[in-house]
Amino acid sequence: MDAFQSTPPEWTETAIHALEFCCPSCRASSQKAQRVWINRRAPVMGEYYHRKWQEFYQCECGKVWWAWSSDRPPSELIPREKPPSV
Repeated sequence: MDAFQSTPPEWTETAIHALEFCCPSCRASSQKAQRVWINRRAPVMGEYYHRKWQEFYQCECGKVWWAWSSDRPPSELIPREKPPSV
């Protein structure tokens, strides 16, 4: 699977837009996806001139969905700042 190939794979043609960053059918996270493709050839300018891309996922349940990269939740692998203790 090449998430960064320049042309969209055929399986992305049936994708539906997910309003939350998970499969709209079974609610599985993007980390459970069997295939991923990121449309980096057509960025969209978001708020404050930040670029965002369409990210396509084929879920383990068989549904294909896409969401904006800017809608992806923060990674659990990156430590977050702890609030100062009182």
